[in-house]
Amino acid sequence: MSDTANRFPPGWDEARVRAVIEHYESQTEDEAVAEDEAAFEAEGHTVMVIPTDLVPAVRALLSESPDPASAPAPAVADGQ
Repeated sequence: MSDTANRFPPGWDEARVRAVIEHYESQTEDEAVAEDEAAFEAEGHTVMVIPTDLVPAVRALLSESPDPASAPAPAVADGQ
């Protein structure tokens, strides 16, 4: 196996990386903004601002969590 094959995560190869680069480099500013806004509106996901020094702890907690698809949805209080 070549060293090149080891540079990419499972399921990725040079062609896929180049395709992603091409996608983002060819986007207009409006297309990029629309993509970002769609990410914030995606159901089933939450975007949060976390202090940088807490990111390692949050990542550790997430890695220890069970599959979120199998967990019951938490109750949300009115007004939140």
